[in-house]
Amino acid sequence: MNQPSLFAGGTEVLLDDASGCIVHALDVIPATTATDWFARLRDGVPWQADRRLMYDREVDVPRLRAEYRLDLRDTPHLLLEAAAAVRTVVEAPYDSAGLNYYRDEKDSVAPHNDKLGFIREGEPIALLSLGATRRMVIRAKEPPRRVLSVDMVPGSVLVMSYSTQLHYDHGIPKQAAPAGPRISLAFRVRGEAAYRS
Repeated sequence: MNQPSLFAGGTEVLLDDASGCIVHALDVIPATTATDWFARLRDGVPWQADRRLMYDREVDVPRLRAEYRLDLRDTPHLLLEAAAAVRTVVEAPYDSAGLNYYRDEKDSVAPHNDKLGFIREGEPIALLSLGATRRMVIRAKEPPRRVLSVDMVPGSVLVMSYSTQLHYDHGIPKQAAPAGPRISLAFRVRGEAAYRS
């Protein structure tokens, strides 16, 4: 992964060892831009409510989702702007954006790693956060089970190298305290399995 640029808010290197590299860059986009992008995405994206089989029963996925390819003619311009902002932190040929809309403190995503067949080997994943601050928890899969907690503030970008998906899970847990809505934009370089699906 390329060394991230330094911004007014700075960058925090959370992990940089044989298991991978995780960097949190603050103030990648200005607060007014983050607020504007959040509102435009919240109101303009055709959000999808999914259901998933869990413990032998079908349940609602506790967030709304949307997927976009960045290499299509009708890709929303805002997503191309967001991808350009992310590339000021880490240069990668991002060609897809996965959007998650966390409506309140009850919405979440369980600990997981990205499906390796769906992302190109060696390419980093970048998460741009808009809206309310939510905490991401990153846990090592093997002992010693190192745990990192990151407050995903609006306008920040979290970059995870490809190898972190082999060694760590990440998630946004539900929380007891009230939380406002948040949108996460996950930029990826698609792997072979993504082209076949």
